[in-house]
Amino acid sequence: MQLLVVGAGEMGRWFARHSGADSVAFADREATVAREAAAERDDAQAVPLGTDESFDVVCLAVPMTAIPGAVAEHAPKATEAIVDVSGEMRDSIAALREHADDRERASFHPLFSASNAPGNIPVVVDREGPVIEGIKATLSHAGNKVFETTPEEHDRAMETVQTKAHTAVLAYALADADDVDPRFHTTLSAPLEELVEQVVDNTPEVYAEIQARFEGSDEVAEAARALSDADHETFIDLYGEAGR
Repeated sequence: MQLLVVGAGEMGRWFARHSGADSVAFADREATVAREAAAERDDAQAVPLGTDESFDVVCLAVPMTAIPGAVAEHAPKATEAIVDVSGEMRDSIAALREHADDRERASFHPLFSASNAPGNIPVVVDREGPVIEGIKATLSHAGNKVFETTPEEHDRAMETVQTKAHTAVLAYALADADDVDPRFHTTLSAPLEELVEQVVDNTPEVYAEIQARFEGSDEVAEAARALSDADHETFIDLYGEAGR
């Protein structure tokens, strides 16, 4: 299988390693990034972003907001299948249907950074076939839990597991202006500090895209305000509601 990965960053390189491809070509808007990715593998090369070569499979590992345009530009280069690992399903599936209606197509969302793999990978298979099945099997063999979903189910879940979670963790970090002697940390605050470190050690642009794409942050803010404004009895009620 000949694979073209558009977007030679961390996730594009991760997909290339676990796709089962026999040969890989990397393309990126920064040519040096593509060359660096290709240099990590014996079976890889860097190609221009505007290459007119054809490949069995094209994988788009670009930001969510770039997916519709990237699908339109690069879908013609795929002869068998086109997939993406952008992290959202609604717009990617719509674009794949429009520009690759005669090829296998799927949207994968690794719910982890490449350095924390393996993990859970929801996938929307919009047109199945042997290539997509092979990719799913290879990802599963690498220790990932690959499970099928729908764009609607996936995007609803992302509002909670990404937007709301990120908002809560970052709000805690912003509110925690004073350094605390680690000896004072509790069984709740210590893991929160670890979560903050995980979040702020990544790429802020990725988190900004998630916040813009999925709703949920306003609900976290409203819940925090309700707790802050609550009197004794109201707080107890909210505490009980949280437990349910």
